[in-house]
Amino acid sequence: MTASVQTHKFEAEVAQVLHLVTHSLYSHKEIFLRELISNASDACDKLRFEALGKPGLLGGEGELRIDVSIDKEARTLTIRDNGIGMTRDEVIANIGTIASSGTRKYLEALSAEKKADANLIGQFGVGFYSAFVVADKVTLTTRKAGEEGSTGVRWESAGTGEYTLESLDVPVRGTQVTLHLKADEDEFLQPWQLRSLVARYSDHIGFPIRMPVADSDKGGDGKTTEEWEVVNQASALWTRPKSELTDEEYQNFYKHISHDFNDALAWTHNRVEGNQNFTSLLYVPAKSPFDFFGGGRDDRKGLKLYVKRVFIMDAAEQLLPAYLRFVRGVVDSDDLPLNVSREILQQNRNLEKLKAACAKRVLDLLDKLASGEPEKFATFWKEFGGVFKEGVAEDFANKERIAKLLRFASTQGEGAAQTVSLDDYIGRMKADQDEIYYLTADGYAAAKGSPQLEALKAHGIEVLLLVDRIDEWLSNYLTEYAGKKLRNVAKGDLDLSKFGGTNEEQRKEAEKAAEGVVSRLKELLGERVRDVRVSARLTDSPSVLVLDEHDMSPAMQRLLKQAGHDVPESKPVLEINPANVLVKRLEGESDNSRANDLALLLFEQAQILEGAPLDDPAAYVRRVNQLLVNAG
Repeated sequence: MTASVQTHKFEAEVAQVLHLVTHSLYSHKEIFLRELISNASDACDKLRFEALGKPGLLGGEGELRIDVSIDKEARTLTIRDNGIGMTRDEVIANIGTIASSGTRKYLEALSAEKKADANLIGQFGVGFYSAFVVADKVTLTTRKAGEEGSTGVRWESAGTGEYTLESLDVPVRGTQVTLHLKADEDEFLQPWQLRSLVARYSDHIGFPIRMPVADSDKGGDGKTTEEWEVVNQASALWTRPKSELTDEEYQNFYKHISHDFNDALAWTHNRVEGNQNFTSLLYVPAKSPFDFFGGGRDDRKGLKLYVKRVFIMDAAEQLLPAYLRFVRGVVDSDDLPLNVSREILQQNRNLEKLKAACAKRVLDLLDKLASGEPEKFATFWKEFGGVFKEGVAEDFANKERIAKLLRFASTQGEGAAQTVSLDDYIGRMKADQDEIYYLTADGYAAAKGSPQLEALKAHGIEVLLLVDRIDEWLSNYLTEYAGKKLRNVAKGDLDLSKFGGTNEEQRKEAEKAAEGVVSRLKELLGERVRDVRVSARLTDSPSVLVLDEHDMSPAMQRLLKQAGHDVPESKPVLEINPANVLVKRLEGESDNSRANDLALLLFEQAQILEGAPLDDPAAYVRRVNQLLVNAG
């Protein structure tokens, strides 16, 4: 059966991608073969899974395979699989459309490069279009497994703004992609070159990849024969002994499952036998995927579940806790049923043990990097540290291990880099110090310059600077480490007398001497503050806002309000430095109006330093200007 050919236009962003692919000068053009073979492998995986419940889908052609062939006279390269195949609607959905978020990021990445890298195509989810790097026309013929031959579809495009669709009889299931190669792409018409590329990029594919045997292999004239030979290992890489695998093979497999163009940072490959039998191959990427922070915590696809070498599903959320959602890899279980579903996974008792074992393997790997390869660990922390911090609250069983791996900026660290561990901090604590001091802020500059640190710096006491958005939340759960309490220096009363600061008697004298200005500030500020007191924190600045020990920080209040939550009002304490010239000016000011302005300035400057928005910025500017005029 045949039908008239219908012409369809690509979506606008697809057309942009195709224009760039067909007109850009690419490096690593051979990546197209990896991408098309990976797509074929996925199709075989899907059919093998579907056939568990419907054996008839295999239709007598039981061996799933991928065939690669060339026709030098026609200048075509063909990749064919006998996998799941596609319906007409699926062809339109899978090839006429690209996820818009991925496309935009892909276009941005390409526009930043004068010479684009074909690896980008796989990373951004547009692997099929890599064919147009080497072809000026691509023809795809497909038939869905279990459907009649008359439901076959032919898709064809020259990589411009449109494609054609035609219904036709296709005698066998699966998908065939034929590339009509460009004039200068003769290298991909050489069988030895294709064999070499398959060995480099696709040797780990768990299905046979076949190519025709050439007569020259038997002493003939080099023409292809009807005989086929398997040109890859055709066994699941993770099932092979570690001693047989090279780093290159591990890296190629990582790129296959992740579509990442970078090498993985590190990996761990383990076989567990006993109460549970499973194999895990888990990778930590070197860079975060383009959509890593845009996707939700529950929208995770980085870990593939196999049961007895049969691909079942992307099941990252069942196999790893959310704070490890950056991990890529496979888990192959011998104990789960082959017809496992997400619902069965959620009810399976062994799953929690499997999840805990995978989390332990990742933490073991990170421990190893932290102790033995600090540069790699620093790379990991820069890319994924913010996500990893979630584990302190989520994974109680491993809380201490996770806390040991945390890294922070510090008043004794090297700039804004988060390189200081809690163990580093404890190793540098003063003899009489029994608490780990930290400060949360909206950024490194705000933390480093905070007046909350003045007295601590004066006494040479190190303070951890927690400057990520998640740190406000983290500090609610990380309250103790290695027997040491963590103490927020912006909350409660700060007693530094044991470090050689002002003793209790001197402090009482200072408070008594400042009773007048404290009383006046309380009167002038009224309901804006809960209290006014002399500060033990300040050495230079005039004022600072302090919360009670269990009050919610201003930053956390702002985050919750932005999320639409009702937040109970919490009034701060204003601490002052009686030795500061601005406080002394207020103390001696006889004009009530100017005294009121000075009091508000002390309060508003402290608000600004906390990162809080002012209720009336214009009035603040007026007060500052008036103060400057009066000073002149």
